[in-house]
Amino acid sequence: MFLRCNRRKKDGKTHDYWSVVENRRCSDGRVVQRQVLYLGEINASQREAWRKTIELHDAGTRRQVALFPAGSMPVDDVDAIGVRLSELSLRRPRQWGACWLALQLWQQLELDSFWRPRFARAQGNTPWLKVLKTLVAYRLIDPGSEWRLHCQWFDASAMADLLESDFALAEKNTLYRCLDRLVEHKDELFKFLVRRWGELFGAKFDVLLYDLTSTYFETDEDRGPDDPRQFGYSRDKRGDCRQVVIALIVTPEGFPLSYEVMGGGTADSTTLSGFLDRIEKRYGRANRIWVMDRGIPTEDSLAKMRSIGASYLVGTPKGRLTKLEQSFLNQPWAQVRDGVQVKRLATEEDMYVLAQSDARIDKEAACDASDCAATSSA
Repeated sequence: MFLRCNRRKKDGKTHDYWSVVENRRCSDGRVVQRQVLYLGEINASQREAWRKTIELHDAGTRRQVALFPAGSMPVDDVDAIGVRLSELSLRRPRQWGACWLALQLWQQLELDSFWRPRFARAQGNTPWLKVLKTLVAYRLIDPGSEWRLHCQWFDASAMADLLESDFALAEKNTLYRCLDRLVEHKDELFKFLVRRWGELFGAKFDVLLYDLTSTYFETDEDRGPDDPRQFGYSRDKRGDCRQVVIALIVTPEGFPLSYEVMGGGTADSTTLSGFLDRIEKRYGRANRIWVMDRGIPTEDSLAKMRSIGASYLVGTPKGRLTKLEQSFLNQPWAQVRDGVQVKRLATEEDMYVLAQSDARIDKEAACDASDCAATSSA
């Protein structure tokens, strides 16, 4: 391994960026270089910081040394030592910065005050709060399965040091048991988070985005009728696999308000009514605006939304849009912003809006031209 300096001139100044690099020989005989550690920019303004960091204790006295040999960077009042790069090795590198930041975000949300009393009732010596912090940091930084956290991620992170613990936090059964303990507190957690998001970010919940997704399971194990993992419409094009349907409500800024996991065979149009009752019971009745795809609401659920004072923005079914075509022809176009025009059509129950975007027209024209070119070349 060796030290590499990359110099870059910007605005008349020279910037030196240092890295620890190693050579690796490939099977075809080539030697390629891999950056082992990025040290960043070392310039005059950072010299003092490096000097304060690199210190040696010799017979009870402290002296400063320089990592870089003379000539590679200016050193005036410190000793210079050589580095035997052939014997330099990198041992147990760990991700620290992102883990530290995740824990800072946890503290900003005051999640300790929510979870500590709920975990205090759990018997045993397992530090459930620290296990949960590890799971949350993992999902925030590098989301994956609990098995991957157990096998790989934990040892590559600084969570053990930051939480003053050890690998007991990542024992596989402990991870799954911790998740099981969270489910009963889901509703209380969302209420707590809604309050904290409002205090920290001034988050509003008068506009809600509602959508559905699914996740599938590759397994041949037989499932009982009460198991939510069932066959259904697969958004992943994996109709051969059992799945569950996940419904999520978020604000336009991305703050989640609620979620539910439902059976894999659940139809989209049957999910909205239950969510309306759940949100109203949890957060009270309000004139919220719901935004969703055209396949989610039914006529009954839309009527229910009108009855409770909720508004909605939803795509119009194509069949109904055809019936309204003649009525739209008589309406004038209105410019709402550059490149976007709309027509409005009011009925007794709803306001229909037909939008036209110049950018969208250009994009579809380019796609059509690309498809024609591909067909011609074929």
